Amino acid sequence: MRNATSAEKAKNAGNGEKAERTTMMGESPDVVEISADAVVVGGGLGGVAAALALLRAGRTVILTEEYDWLGGQLTSQAVPPDEHSWVERFGVTASYRALRDGIRRYYRDHYPLTARSRAWRELNPGAGHVSRLCHEPRVAVAVIEAMLAPYRGSGRLRVLQPYRPVGAEVDGDRVRAVRLEHREGKGEVTAVAPYVLDATETGELLPLTGTEYVTGFESQGDTGEPSAPAEAQPMNMQAVSVCFAIDHVDGDHTIDKPAAYEFWRSYQPDFWGDRLLSWRCPHPRTLEIVERSFTPNPDDDPLLVEADQRLNPGDANLWTFRRIAARRNFADGAYDSDITLVNWPMIDYLEGPVIDVPDAAAHVAAARELSRSVLYWMQTEAPRADGGTGFPGLRLRGDVTGGGEDGLAQAPYIRESRRVRALYTVAEQDLSFAVRGDKGAVNYADSVGVGMYRIDLHPSTGGDNYIDVASSPFEIPLGALVPQRMTNLLPASKNIGTTHITNGAYRLHPVEWNVGEAAGALAAFCLDNATTPHAVREDEGLLADFQRRLTRDGVELRWPQVTGY
Repeated sequence: MRNATSAEKAKNAGNGEKAERTTMMGESPDVVEISADAVVVGGGLGGVAAALALLRAGRTVILTEEYDWLGGQLTSQAVPPDEHSWVERFGVTASYRALRDGIRRYYRDHYPLTARSRAWRELNPGAGHVSRLCHEPRVAVAVIEAMLAPYRGSGRLRVLQPYRPVGAEVDGDRVRAVRLEHREGKGEVTAVAPYVLDATETGELLPLTGTEYVTGFESQGDTGEPSAPAEAQPMNMQAVSVCFAIDHVDGDHTIDKPAAYEFWRSYQPDFWGDRLLSWRCPHPRTLEIVERSFTPNPDDDPLLVEADQRLNPGDANLWTFRRIAARRNFADGAYDSDITLVNWPMIDYLEGPVIDVPDAAAHVAAARELSRSVLYWMQTEAPRADGGTGFPGLRLRGDVTGGGEDGLAQAPYIRESRRVRALYTVAEQDLSFAVRGDKGAVNYADSVGVGMYRIDLHPSTGGDNYIDVASSPFEIPLGALVPQRMTNLLPASKNIGTTHITNGAYRLHPVEWNVGEAAGALAAFCLDNATTPHAVREDEGLLADFQRRLTRDGVELRWPQVTGY
């Protein structure tokens, strides 16, 4: 009796069979084949949301992740959530709100909060200015794992960690299987499914499957965007950053001098106004050279912090900007210091992109060396308000970020991915406040969600300064989630049909989650109705049915009357 082919396994999985694990003929026992209704490659926020949407719809899922923690930018990349001003009331999906509520509940259940902080309905554990919910990454990991736990227990979800995609089996316009390799060389897995979702941080499945995509700046001729260059610049991408957590306690906690420290100590981009390792840099919105302050443990009242980027970007004092644990939220003695997350201008790595280049690993390693150089500079040479230099009491908290030997975040923060050539590409003129004014962002008939963030581009590998301009609250068009050609591959993260410019607004936490949730729901809907993503977008009846399903599941498709910023 012959073994089932990959295509047959995918068909059977689509009919609701449990995920299975078998040894492939002619392969070593270390190479296995598994199947499910959908394979979600990448366990960041988009991947987790996609998996949950499929699982809620009764489907079986294989979810893969390269790093030790699920959650991507929220966890392994150690970036506190960047969210819009109305997040506590509307403008996010019900499942994203459940994630946020779960984080607050975790603190109330397990942390020694003061009575005052415990009673704070909109508890902000870190009292950071970037978000109304700044928190330690490990808490988000615990909540995400709890959200997925029932499906693991039932056997309908299999999580492969730490695995990364290295190949794909493609038949024309369909992906039949994805080949995954253990990060530490402990074998390979081939995952087979009727639907494959790319939720990786860099759109890894797009080149592996031959799916058409773009990188970097598009030209103004291609997109009509006012801020686009005259010619396309595919290798000009936003900086990546390797974040890290620190506190400030008694003693000397200076790390060993990084090997590349002298290089980074003298490094000065043309537009920066000073060396990269300084408190001076361009203001993202005005490009004026400004000097930020740095005051460890300012002993401020957490409940008085107003985290609203519409009113104030919050980055004047770098310590409180992305603080993830404010010690005054906790019982006396629980925390010797605040803990703050360093995702500041001076750790932006500008020396080269990490996508579609042969030396990507070397650039990631150099970005890590830059971050350690920034820490060493702060510990030894950074100017202090009292006229002295250096903060030797700064202590690297690799335990907080789950970092490796270097104590930094597990993964680099990737702001810009490969982006699929989709049925619809969101352009600057769709949401720019300068273009749209009081008309608000474009309303899409095929909306599958909403989002809001300024068009926020960090300095780029091509030498461009910040682009940080006002945006209108926007919608997420289904057409941006459907590739022009491929029929069963769906983008589920920052790899949707946006441009280099609009990616700056669509790349943040709640939008990535909504994108992933919509992609997972779309795959489940297509399986349930024996249809395709292209047909759902083109058929008014199918589209209306799909949008009703999204609404039923708590996905908001339209904004109330609010003004952008």
